[in-house]
Amino acid sequence: MEAILLEYAWVLLVLIGLEGLLAADNAVVMAVMVKHLPKEQQKKALFYGLAGAFIFRFAALFLITILVNIWQIQALGAAYLLFISAKHIYDQRKGESDHILDVEKAPKKGSGFWMTVFKIEMADIAFAIDSMLAAVALAVTLPHLDVFGMEAIGGINSGQFFVMLAGGLIGVIIMRFAAHKFVKLLESYPQLETAAFLIVGWVGVKLLVMTLSHEKLGILPHDFPHSTPWTIFFWTVLIGIVVVAGLLSVKKKKEAEAGSK
Repeated sequence: MEAILLEYAWVLLVLIGLEGLLAADNAVVMAVMVKHLPKEQQKKALFYGLAGAFIFRFAALFLITILVNIWQIQALGAAYLLFISAKHIYDQRKGESDHILDVEKAPKKGSGFWMTVFKIEMADIAFAIDSMLAAVALAVTLPHLDVFGMEAIGGINSGQFFVMLAGGLIGVIIMRFAAHKFVKLLESYPQLETAAFLIVGWVGVKLLVMTLSHEKLGILPHDFPHSTPWTIFFWTVLIGIVVVAGLLSVKKKKEAEAGSK
């Protein structure tokens, strides 16, 4: 039981870190979206917009858990995660970053208050897709853990559902209250953003493995995604990405500081 709880804690920790890094860019975009409003309305627009995001994430997560066992949905999710991971890294190598909106390029004339709230809702829906798919891919191979006496919610185990729900809701909270700290972290250690999208890509590989082992495809053994060798390999690579990115970030910062002296 303790080993299962530890595995759940690891997944939740990874989800929180991933949500935080992805939310940093999202927070920059949302700051631009409310920039044209009077100061007293900016906080209200963000509050109303993100309150709706809680409702959307819960509803969408419940829908995903119903559809997640369909291999075509798994395949599309894996393709999407791998695509955004490769695209981000490709754009970054070219010196581009189209997922961050330049504040100076924001339109001078903005929308009204409620239209701004609506745009924030739509933006969060777009931002949520990748993080929610990553959460699903990480959680669905966790061991079953019944929470509050419930065996399943939607199409998955209740323990898996609640860890995904917690990760998603914490992501919204981070976007509202702590995203500026992650923005500063990324400014100091930009390699962490690349690491976040490498993790997204690696989670996409995990979802692809699940697809290939689906009982209706049978390309890989059905129990392979739950096997100990694959689980150890997956987490070793994921932790390796984090460790290498952290070491490179610290090294780059020290080199930049030494060069500025």
